[in-house]
Amino acid sequence: MCEILALKESVLIYLDRSGALEKLIEDCKSFDGPQQNDAVYRFYVRVSPTDLTEVDSVLGDFVLHNPRKATALFQSVCFLAIKTLSLVRKIHTENQVNVILKWTHLPPFPEYCLHLDTFPRGHVTMRPVLIEGLVVAMTRVTKYTGAARFLCTDDDCPAFTGFHHIRVHAPGATESATMRNDFICSMCSSPLKEDVKFRVLGGEISVKVIRMRFKKWKFLCEKMSVVVDKQLVELIHTKAIDALSAKQSSVRFQSVTFFLRDELCNSMRLGHLYSVVGIPAHVHQWPNITWSIEANGVRKLEREGPQNISNTLQELLQTTSSSPWRFSAILAHCFGLDVTPPGLYNTLKLVLLLSLVQTRAAAEETFHCLDLLIVTCDSLIVDRLMMYSLGFAPRGVRHRATGEMFASLCRDEHGTGNANIHAGSAFLASGGICMLGDLCFYQKDKLDTLESALESRHVSVFIPGRKYGEDSNDQLSFPVPCSFWALSDSTPSFHRPGRSVQAAVGAGDIGSVSMHLADAFGLVVQCQDEAGKDALATLTAHVLQQAVWPGEDLYPASIKLSCQDYKEILYCSS
Repeated sequence: MCEILALKESVLIYLDRSGALEKLIEDCKSFDGPQQNDAVYRFYVRVSPTDLTEVDSVLGDFVLHNPRKATALFQSVCFLAIKTLSLVRKIHTENQVNVILKWTHLPPFPEYCLHLDTFPRGHVTMRPVLIEGLVVAMTRVTKYTGAARFLCTDDDCPAFTGFHHIRVHAPGATESATMRNDFICSMCSSPLKEDVKFRVLGGEISVKVIRMRFKKWKFLCEKMSVVVDKQLVELIHTKAIDALSAKQSSVRFQSVTFFLRDELCNSMRLGHLYSVVGIPAHVHQWPNITWSIEANGVRKLEREGPQNISNTLQELLQTTSSSPWRFSAILAHCFGLDVTPPGLYNTLKLVLLLSLVQTRAAAEETFHCLDLLIVTCDSLIVDRLMMYSLGFAPRGVRHRATGEMFASLCRDEHGTGNANIHAGSAFLASGGICMLGDLCFYQKDKLDTLESALESRHVSVFIPGRKYGEDSNDQLSFPVPCSFWALSDSTPSFHRPGRSVQAAVGAGDIGSVSMHLADAFGLVVQCQDEAGKDALATLTAHVLQQAVWPGEDLYPASIKLSCQDYKEILYCSS
């Protein structure tokens, strides 16, 4: 008993030092109005484990390793503060105070980081962990029961009235843990019945809205309920991004489901990287047990890259400063020497570099892109060169013609009956490049959807309400935050009689692609090598030399620009 009192005293000291006690007093002012009549009052307390450990090491250990017990301590102290200071007169029992701890950070130790590539196979304690991942699927925002008040059915029991039995949602709990019809009274063991008028759906936060009537010049104080609920999000490990670019890898990654509740809903977007602090939990849904994480805090991750440009590039820029084109020409000339010899496809290389520089996110909702359509009679070499360039993008995804380009729907596996929206290749390539390959392998409906997305930079996802448990249909719109690379094989058309090979750009043959789809791309490049047989012989010699001497420097006279040099200038330019 003395230990509990000492811990509560430490909680009070921390609340006072951190300013949380003052915030508690301010929050109680909005709850003590005459129209306020709730069963549960929610309070958010931001907790810094570092500062809390300095106040009391035992209390800091509770917060990091036993959050339920720590929450109960904070709840008891907040209730005593409210009753002592007479902040909310309608709070009669400790059960009416719902305290939610929000961790500001976790200690930077491996024990507090959960890596999805080394997923835990055994029992995982319910303590906060830090996870970094990529959003691959998410559901719509739906309602859940945050709290409910129950009354005893026995008239002589003290729990027949009052707020003695209140069920509040706990991390990892299902709806049945809060709402059931088989609860019994802890005082007399009689059945309990719910008082429906005090049910809290989601996080119903009562706020005061001041409105002014211009006719009578009066200020009216009205109460408005702002409802925010729950959302399910699936994350995969950040290392899985390399597998999306069609690189050969024997590693397989498993996604994990996060529950976002209340103010965290709609804080994550498809295809973006996030760092999430949450509590692992086993959700029991007979006969299955699913493993998920209750999110406590979400922070968006920014891509990391080189911060400085190498001395080689700086010297080259100073040497070529007399010409506005020489620096770019040299970069294109020396780019992709592992795929093609210098001097071939220089225009294509320059365009690919231009698209890599242009593809960037300038702000939270603004994205700059340059979509490329390459018309060529040698699709194999162009495809290899595009795949090589894809590795320099901040995120590159190789899309397959049989896969989903934008989004697909399926039923959620966690029993909510909601529609789960899975990200396609375009959303997984957010902030980068989505390489489509040869468009002749795509069906017409896929090409029509691509044309619409290129023109509007948005895609719509239709969700049938009858199939996913809703009364009406829904349609969601998502931005397309990536650039598209595609090619069109024009080999058959170039052999048609009377067709000029020297046609101007935009007037020549574009293969099997329609003119409307070609116009939707930002830039159409016709790769027609004028060298003819000499270019074929040079390319053949290049391939044979790489096969005989793998890893050797085939062009010692060329300017030495490594892959790291290109990554530095592309990252710093974007």
